[in-house]
Amino acid sequence: MAKQRVGIYPGTFDPITNGHLDVIKRSRKLVDKLVVGVAINAGKGPLFSLDERVQMVADEIADFDGDGLAEVEVRPFRGLLMHFAQSCGAGVIVRGLRAVSDFDFEFQMAGMNARLDDEIETVFLMASENHTFIASKLVKEIALLGGAYDSFVPERVVRRLDEAVQRHQRQTADGA
Repeated sequence: MAKQRVGIYPGTFDPITNGHLDVIKRSRKLVDKLVVGVAINAGKGPLFSLDERVQMVADEIADFDGDGLAEVEVRPFRGLLMHFAQSCGAGVIVRGLRAVSDFDFEFQMAGMNARLDDEIETVFLMASENHTFIASKLVKEIALLGGAYDSFVPERVVRRLDEAVQRHQRQTADGA
C-alpha cells in the first residue's frame, strides 16, 4: 500500500479569501490529504481570534466533502512551520504566490525550511488570474474603511467581517 501524500497549506487566514480557497481547491489535486494550518501569528494583529479563523476555514471547506478529491482538515498551530509539518506527517508545504514580491519572501522561506528538513518539499501555486491581487490585509483595510469587499471573500465571511468591523469600531470608539 502506498504511503498517503499529506500536504499542508499554512497561513493566518485573517480572513480566508477567495484566493485562499482557490489554492486549497487546486492543491487538493496534488495530495491525498491537505491540512490547512491556521497560524496564531499575533504579530500580524489579527482582526479575528484564532478560534474564529479556524471556524471560518472549517465552514468554507465543509462543502468539499465527498467530491472525490483530497480530504481537508483544519488545525491551528504555533511555532515553526516545519515542526507543524512534521507533526502532520506532511511531505509537502503548499504556498500560493500572487506576485514577484511574494516569490522573493517565499523562496527564502523554502530554502530555510529545506535546511530544517529536506524531506519536506515546498510547492508553489500561482494565484489564478482573478485572485492575484487579493490579500487578507487589503481586504481588512477596505472593510475597516467602509469599502466594498464582498467580491474578495466568501459570502459567510462577508457576514463575519461585517460583525468584526462593527466590533472593532465599538472598541475604537470606547478607547477614544
